[in-house]
Amino acid sequence: MPALELGGMTLGLREGVIMLIALVAVYMLFVLLRMRRLRNKPVETPVASSERLAPEAPSESPLTAAMADGDESWEKTPAGLGEEILRQGLEQDLVQLRDEVDAMRGELAALREDMLQELAHLRASQTVSPIYGDAMQMAVSGYDPVAIAERCGIARAEAELVVALAKSQER
Repeated sequence: MPALELGGMTLGLREGVIMLIALVAVYMLFVLLRMRRLRNKPVETPVASSERLAPEAPSESPLTAAMADGDESWEKTPAGLGEEILRQGLEQDLVQLRDEVDAMRGELAALREDMLQELAHLRASQTVSPIYGDAMQMAVSGYDPVAIAERCGIARAEAELVVALAKSQER
C-alpha cells in the first residue's frame, strides 16, 4: 500500500480518508452556522397586502428597478420583491397550464368524434346480416347504391335498401 512519510510520521490511505472526513465535517459545521445566522437575521417590515396586489407598470419590473442604481445593494431592494417575482412566475405557470388544458380538450373532442364514428360503424354492422356488413359500412360512409352494388356484388335494389337502412339508423 502506498504511504507518505512526513517528519517521522507515516500517512497511509486510512489516515488520508480520516482527514477527508474531518474536513467535510468542519465544512458542514461552517455551513450550518451560516444558515443559522441567516435564519436569525431580523425580517424587514412586511408590505401591506393591498400594496402587494397592486398592478405595476409592465415596462419595468421590481428586479430591474432595484438593479438600476449601481450603488444600491441587495439589502436595499424593495420589500416584497421575492413575493412579486413568485407571483409573476405563478401567473406564467397558470397561463401555460390553461393552454395545455385547452389543447387536451381539443384532443379529447377529436377522440370522442372518432369513437362515435367507430360506434356507428359497429352498430351498423351488428344490425345487418353478415352478408351485407361491408355494404352497410359503405352506406354509412356515404357511398352511393351503384358503387355499393358493384363493389359488394349485390343487386342495385339491395344496395338501395342498405343505403335506406343506414340513413334511417343515423337519425
